Amino acid sequence: MDNTNQRKPLINGEIALFLRGLIIGKVLTLMVIGGLLWWLLKPNLASRSSVDSSSNQSLNTVSSNASTFQTVAQVPTASFNYGGSTAWASIRQLVDSQIQSARPELQLRYVDPVNSSPGSSSGIRMLLDGQLDFAQSSRSLTDEEQAIARERGFTLEQRQVGMDGIAVVVNPSLKLSSLTVDQLQKIYLGQITNWEQVGGPNLPITPLSQRPEDADTAIFANNSDLKGQALGSNVQYVYSTTEAVRQLSKTPGGLYYASARSVVFQCSVKTLLLGRTSDQVIPPYREPMVSPEQCPRQRNQLNTQAIKNGSYPMIANLFVIIKQNKGREQQIGDAYAKLLLTDQGQRAIEQAGFVGIR
Repeated sequence: MDNTNQRKPLINGEIALFLRGLIIGKVLTLMVIGGLLWWLLKPNLASRSSVDSSSNQSLNTVSSNASTFQTVAQVPTASFNYGGSTAWASIRQLVDSQIQSARPELQLRYVDPVNSSPGSSSGIRMLLDGQLDFAQSSRSLTDEEQAIARERGFTLEQRQVGMDGIAVVVNPSLKLSSLTVDQLQKIYLGQITNWEQVGGPNLPITPLSQRPEDADTAIFANNSDLKGQALGSNVQYVYSTTEAVRQLSKTPGGLYYASARSVVFQCSVKTLLLGRTSDQVIPPYREPMVSPEQCPRQRNQLNTQAIKNGSYPMIANLFVIIKQNKGREQQIGDAYAKLLLTDQGQRAIEQAGFVGIR
């Protein structure tokens, strides 16, 4: 009897059982290895989870710790008068409106001077005279202003909240690209009277300025030897930066200095590079310069990096001037400065085109 056909099913069955056992063994082996790896890595995974959780908690803490207008305590509920520097115009438009939206209990009213042009000097004078509750300034307090305050029974504090530059602008047709700080100051002292003396064309210089008693910025602020010096007899006085820019556009030899934030974006004037020396001149605007032909589609922007790192030679610090008299004026001046120095306030100051100090 032939058992061949009987052996074939038997062999096939044995092979199937062998393969089945092999597969099951492989699966069990993989499960054992996987379990062993999980057990070995478990502490690391737990540690990593802890680190990730800690990182997320840290990020949430940083975010929640950012100071805002809402986090400032003791903001008085009332209406207050303030004024001063015209360079602060964009802060009043952008930042102050945000403050009043976040803190509706605080009402701020800007007040113009009656018999003088608006500016840092006139604002400080109005604060001394009791016409303002606090003032905005683009320059430091003078010894004379501090002395007047002491005579009246209080002191003045200047609290810095931002930075600006002082830019020099001329008629666009002037064939000159830069000046040194020393040359600029000598022009306003009447010691340099022709552009030819500083490498320009043979053309008389017509320096424009606000009157020192009303001025927004101080051209001799960084030179202690020149503080209090009278300007030259050839200086023509203007009411405001707006008037100066208008005059420059029709005065080929004209020159004016002002807050960089106020003039670098203007289309009708040319901004000069400025340096401590003639071989290290810095633009107050971001390069490349936007030409008059491109303006107003594009406008020059403030060179915030050069102002922040101190390479630009003429800086105008932004101060809140606070009357230290233990009264409502001190309370609001202190609160306003604290609002501007919050993280939210500093971001808003930079959005307004200035440089924050934090």
